[in-house]
Amino acid sequence: MSRLRVAVLASGRGSNLEALIEARDRGHLAIEIALVASDRPAARALAVAREAAIATHALEPGAFQDRAAFDRALFGDVARVQPDLIVCAGYMRLISADVVGAWLGRMINIHPSLLPAYPGLRTHARALADRAAEHGASVHFVTADLDAGPVIAQVRIPIAASDTPERLAARLLPFEHRLLVATVGLFAARRVAMAGRTVLIDGRARERPLELAADGSLA
Repeated sequence: MSRLRVAVLASGRGSNLEALIEARDRGHLAIEIALVASDRPAARALAVAREAAIATHALEPGAFQDRAAFDRALFGDVARVQPDLIVCAGYMRLISADVVGAWLGRMINIHPSLLPAYPGLRTHARALADRAAEHGASVHFVTADLDAGPVIAQVRIPIAASDTPERLAARLLPFEHRLLVATVGLFAARRVAMAGRTVLIDGRARERPLELAADGSLA
């Protein structure tokens, strides 16, 4: 089976990208990262990619007439590397509906909450404000609605009485990394697909997201 060809979109520090690169280099993930693209030319994720000899590309949103024009340009560049999968790993821009539609079922996002709870920003602070018992992260298919695509897999952690938003984010981050690596592994094994609003694993519809186990597997 050929390696899964992946393009990664990132706006920030690139820690999820680092997790994918490390898993690839250790032989745990049969992927080829063809491109890392960003809306922020100074994003650390681009430096991470260059250090790993991965092609990079960045465009400034302010150079375009509107969001749709920016998205068409950026995703046109992404399309040229012919990815099997686009991974949004800390990509902080909404994507135009027509662009999303062109990649439906072939683009995923990692989000720091147990979706459908807390779409959007400030997820850790919102969970603490609600006195939630647990928090987590989700990997979902990207659709035109914000953080509303079918959820493939999740990881859960308990919220501690001493947690602040920063402390909770820091505790969750390594679990996010494992979740993303495990989920991309499903794609690399050609085991996951989307049919309408349904996630298919090995051709069977899932009623609930997969859960990350302590050993890093999805069950």
